[in-house]
Amino acid sequence: MKNRFLIILSLFVIAVGCKNVATINEKEAGEKITDYLKANPEYKTARFSFGEMKFNSEKDMKELEKYRQLADEGYVSLSLQSAKKKFLSKDSSYVFQIRLTDKASELVLKQDDDRATVKVVQYELASEKPVDFNRINDNNAKVTVSLKKINTPFAPFQKNASENSNFITKTYRLKFDKEEGWKVLK
Repeated sequence: MKNRFLIILSLFVIAVGCKNVATINEKEAGEKITDYLKANPEYKTARFSFGEMKFNSEKDMKELEKYRQLADEGYVSLSLQSAKKKFLSKDSSYVFQIRLTDKASELVLKQDDDRATVKVVQYELASEKPVDFNRINDNNAKVTVSLKKINTPFAPFQKNASENSNFITKTYRLKFDKEEGWKVLK
């Protein structure tokens, strides 16, 4: 009698212990994506030149205005090295020394001698709820979310500054791991 009871009890424990825990719903998937984006934020980058720079033409003067805007916000420091005013000419020549400040360090990803890779757009989750949730099979799911664009002060330096949308949609893949549970694949 005892043996029969122990066998039934052990079978019950095994059946409950081996239950498939690979279930996920839209809310849990949204939470996983939110946690992932907090740890690995999405952003767009551009190359940014600094150091000693010469500005001559009207096109260069438009570029100089971008640097002056950054200087006003405290991300770079501008110091005039030399200025040559051409007599009766619209084109003058200015040489500036441009330096990144400590305030810019949070937006600089990689820095060389006279160029840096900077964040020009950062993306944040538009809402906690996913746009689309699709469970492929027991261990895989696809989640599409809407990310809103937030321009950084370096946004004027991106190549395609005139974009047609204030948000992007991005699809993430979730995979079930027996040890870690559901996780986002890169």
